Amino acid sequence: MFKSFYGFHLVEAYHKAHHERKYHPDTINKKFIKALFVLIVTLFLWNAPSYMFGIQNITVIQQRIIAIFAFATLMWVLEVVSSWATSVAIIVMMLLFTSTSGINFMMEGDNLGAPLPYKNIMASFADPVIMLFIGGFVLAIAAAKTGLDAYLAKVLLKPFGTKSENVLLGFILITGLFSMFISNTATAAMMLTFLTPVFKQLPPEGKGRIALAMSIPVAANLGGMGTPIGTPPNTIALKYLNDPEGLNMGLGFGQWMLFMLPLVAILLFISWILLRKMFPFTQKKIELEIEGGMKPGKNTKIVIVTFFVTVALWLTDKLTGINSYTVALIPFLVFAMTGVITKYDLEEINWSVLWMVAGGFALGYGLNESGLAANAVESIPFGDFSPLFILILSGIICYLLSNFISNSATAALLMPILAVVCTAMGSKLDAIGGTPTILIGVAIAASSAMILPVSTPPNALAFSTNFIHQNEMVKVGLIMGIISMVVGYALLYVIGQLGLI
Repeated sequence: MFKSFYGFHLVEAYHKAHHERKYHPDTINKKFIKALFVLIVTLFLWNAPSYMFGIQNITVIQQRIIAIFAFATLMWVLEVVSSWATSVAIIVMMLLFTSTSGINFMMEGDNLGAPLPYKNIMASFADPVIMLFIGGFVLAIAAAKTGLDAYLAKVLLKPFGTKSENVLLGFILITGLFSMFISNTATAAMMLTFLTPVFKQLPPEGKGRIALAMSIPVAANLGGMGTPIGTPPNTIALKYLNDPEGLNMGLGFGQWMLFMLPLVAILLFISWILLRKMFPFTQKKIELEIEGGMKPGKNTKIVIVTFFVTVALWLTDKLTGINSYTVALIPFLVFAMTGVITKYDLEEINWSVLWMVAGGFALGYGLNESGLAANAVESIPFGDFSPLFILILSGIICYLLSNFISNSATAALLMPILAVVCTAMGSKLDAIGGTPTILIGVAIAASSAMILPVSTPPNALAFSTNFIHQNEMVKVGLIMGIISMVVGYALLYVIGQLGLI
């Protein structure tokens, strides 16, 4: 992934270690037991008496979707296979057992229900949100190929001077800024590489190294909240908020940044204070030596102009009428036509993330199109639920799950369910700021989960520097996670009460 990026060797080492652990004999035996458990649960739900689900007028296809949903949940939580592989399984299972292209003898019988159009299930991978992801990946790859990322890091860090605490602030702010537009894994790898010569200057007995090493994953995780393309949970939330056949809120790219950017700025500043207090520097000055810079030539100029035009169009999507999904394809067009991006560069797009998200969208489509969501709304008294209970419960579940499994998988599981719940609760949610408080709150909770080295790739990369102990990461991650969720939800509540969304 992103072989052009500075620090790719760190990402490569991380993936190699992950692969070795994943295919260790002991791990394989445990995964076999987990897979057997998932199979038993899935088959039970698939064949259980329909009255057991407590949903009125449930059809065979709806019951199969419940079983597939349980399969996805268990496979993602137990990490039996890679998240993207589970997503592929979801799509194929839905095509074979719930669609108009399903196996003949499986699509016959009483109370089957209306099969789902197979084209619509396959279209999950061509959802506009997927195009938004691709646009973000292409911009990131082009920036890395031309050295624009390294040049910007060098230029933006220079004003922070040589005072140790200011250098720490510089790394936090620049990492946070980059992670809004570039994969947080690539951002963390690049910034940790820039820190290597800095580590050599600091005394081993001091705690400054810990502060700097921890600043990168914290800033990368928090910074991703700032834009819809910063992290997959944001984009997934945006899909369900803007779905024309669902909530249809028309939330734009610029509108998202308008209220999330201040939140990110506040959280990054708080993280600077926290790291500075917990791990004080004994050396008061640091000389920054960052190698790399922009490559001369027309490609670099094309990337610079295209990058700023794309961001400007994203911010003014309400004014221009061009939605963020369409804007995302403009850099793809420009870079393809000018040769900035070649067919070999397309291999560096993080296709596993795209498949992961597409599987979640297919699940959401199945819930709605099969009529299962509508039946659930009629059978389960969501309208009687306390808005505060839904808010707290969804945030806690997302936070806990995201610390142990992919935050994309967590969002893909929770968003379609919460979209149904929010629709059923209607105006009752106005008391806590409306539907966006719930769905965007889940995205915030997903980005706030950073307790363990396995919680996020930036955490794992920072932990691999050997300057951080796990207990230190847990302490910082827990404190910043709680602060992030409290401040984030409070901001969403205020914005909702003021009617700004």
